[in-house]
Amino acid sequence: MDIATLIGLAGAFGLVVTTIFMGGNAAGFIDIPSVVVVIGGTFAVTFVMFPLGVVINAFKVGMKTLLFKSNDPLEIIRLITGLADTARKESIIALEKVAIDDPFLKKGVMLVVDGSSEGLVRSVMEIELEFMKQRHRQGQAVFKGMGTMAPAFGMIGTLIGLVNMLSNLSDPSSIGPAMAVALLTTFYGAVMANCMFLPMATKLEERSSEDVLFMQIMIEGVASLQRGDHPSVVKEKLQAFLSPALREVSA
Repeated sequence: MDIATLIGLAGAFGLVVTTIFMGGNAAGFIDIPSVVVVIGGTFAVTFVMFPLGVVINAFKVGMKTLLFKSNDPLEIIRLITGLADTARKESIIALEKVAIDDPFLKKGVMLVVDGSSEGLVRSVMEIELEFMKQRHRQGQAVFKGMGTMAPAFGMIGTLIGLVNMLSNLSDPSSIGPAMAVALLTTFYGAVMANCMFLPMATKLEERSSEDVLFMQIMIEGVASLQRGDHPSVVKEKLQAFLSPALREVSA
């Protein structure tokens, strides 16, 4: 569970709701037609912009903003260093019996055990890395698109409300409430875009950057295993991917 995301969402919506109640007219911010226009319109256009499978997968990926356990790069480096030590003391074939939980790293190690060339192993792993980045970009694009469309449909709803208001100016006392309702769709669109969709897209970008870093460490680690580098050399080489602070901790 990502506590930072929960704190951010609760804080953003909490501030909005608190400000509404401080104004003393919370009921005035509830309008079902406005909700339908903004939410329904945003999701409808999202299905126009992206294939159905991409949208569904994006919502699954979106759960990573909440249900996500970040890997520890130091643990990955220690694991690969241990594999290098095993290969040095026994043989590269001995790595076949070592339990490796990460499927990406395991694939690379198994390719090495099978005697594949370094170029082939690196090519296979880098192709998987590139397609992972492409899948992540699709998920990010969906949420960025929704972040763009929500305010747009907010404005569309506001225009609809203004047209309805201007078509009935016979009762001056109704102009104020009608204008307030018309502006609600803009409000809903702005809140959805800036409190949910765009922050989620940014968080997914950050998650993707972490995944790319871990996979790059693994690719270089597998290449070091194949070359038979000394475990201490492997450790120093992989620590170069980390910030100096983390490297000091792992020393």
